Amino acid sequence: MTSAGDRERGSAVVDFVLVGVLVVALLLAVLQVAVYVHVRNVVVASAQEGARYAANADVPAEAGAARTLEVVGRATSAGTAAGLDCTSEQETDGSGLTLVVVRCTGAVPSLFAALGALLPLEATGRAVEEGP
Repeated sequence: MTSAGDRERGSAVVDFVLVGVLVVALLLAVLQVAVYVHVRNVVVASAQEGARYAANADVPAEAGAARTLEVVGRATSAGTAAGLDCTSEQETDGSGLTLVVVRCTGAVPSLFAALGALLPLEATGRAVEEGP
């Protein structure tokens, strides 16, 4: 005859595995959010830096996109910078100021290599153009 203790034998291992899988999945999700927020903040700050650089006198507005990608590449990795598409141009706002606007679009790399880059990213940086 089997007692109640014998039927429960080994159930702790199964419980540990089931709970462990959930804890690891939750940890990876939190790490992915942290990576997304970090890369987003770096790209936003880099777009602002690129706009400020291109807003200097005697610097063409188109130089802002290249500067942004350079800063992103130094702050994160060349692969992250290669995954971004940045443009820079002059715009006039409602008050008549000439602005240099840098816009970047792309995706944040996933921690799961099989998923690729699923998290979209958009960032914009603006700076007032200096006079000649």
